[in-house]
Amino acid sequence: MSRIRVLIVDDSALMRQILSSILSSDPGIEVIGTAPDPLVAREKIKALNPDVMTLDVEMPGMDGIAFLEKVMTLRPMPVVMVSSLTEKGAEVTMRAMELGAVDVFCKPADAAGGGFTAHGPELIEKVKAAALARVRALVNHGGRPTPRLSVTQIYKSSDRLVAIGSSTGGVEALRDVVLALPPDSPPILITQHIPPRFSTSFAERLDGLAAVRVKEAGDNERILAGHVYIAPGDRHLTVKRSGAALMTHTYDGPLVSGHKPSVDVLFHSVAETCGSAAVGVILTGMGRDGAEGLLAMRQAGANTLGEDEASCVVYGMPKAAKDLGGVERELPLSKIADEILKLCRAEAKR
Repeated sequence: MSRIRVLIVDDSALMRQILSSILSSDPGIEVIGTAPDPLVAREKIKALNPDVMTLDVEMPGMDGIAFLEKVMTLRPMPVVMVSSLTEKGAEVTMRAMELGAVDVFCKPADAAGGGFTAHGPELIEKVKAAALARVRALVNHGGRPTPRLSVTQIYKSSDRLVAIGSSTGGVEALRDVVLALPPDSPPILITQHIPPRFSTSFAERLDGLAAVRVKEAGDNERILAGHVYIAPGDRHLTVKRSGAALMTHTYDGPLVSGHKPSVDVLFHSVAETCGSAAVGVILTGMGRDGAEGLLAMRQAGANTLGEDEASCVVYGMPKAAKDLGGVERELPLSKIADEILKLCRAEAKR
């Protein structure tokens, strides 16, 4: 196979050198050019036609988001955002991913002092995943918040719980699903592979748009209908019982299936705690995290859904779950929310 051709866009000469060195160390990647700003990057995109672009989130004097919006509108291509682990960096990166960026790589705190050494494989993996992504021309969502409705049933108890797992491309996929939910939807727990701080920003952005309440999951919270709980970016999320109530549990621990938070951890806990009174959904993502957990949910009697290949940004996690036998039905992303609601209105399978 031909090598993945990468263009690096960063205002720092040192960062361009570091990123180039890391990516060039992999025989499957070729850094075909670098650019200090969007103006130079635009010309190099035309001249070099890269497979993947890495784009610095914060470039002084340059509007990287406006540049990304133009790229995704006029010449859609896989983009990996390179961001600092700051509140501002998280907010800007979430906007970039809404515009179609495939993934985000966080600069280590001591990036200039050699901190990239341990994180190099992560960057390489993200670039390789991005090269496999199906990117589409940017569609304007309008950006206007959905009015919140005052519905008394929003706090009613629910007999069914929904667990959703996603990774590469999942930020935008989850946005589509969550914004389609009514305010009295069943409770939903989500594990998305996302860095710490970014999960907080992601939850806050969704909460400002959705009819349901969206929040980053805390430990030992009662799970309520009309609420969506997103796993913190550095902690596993599970569900447990306290009497008749369902509660969240978040905890630190080792990587599971290569990730923390792990979709497998969430799905296994839902299978054990909720059995047939649950719905499991696996969306776009690279790898196979969630495949075994979704199979456990199906074997426990839960309904299970997978995003189909045509609508996935990366058809990795849903395919792995399907091949293992964990997916009961595959659907395009546009039909996932409706199917979740239909299944939750139906009686438990067993």
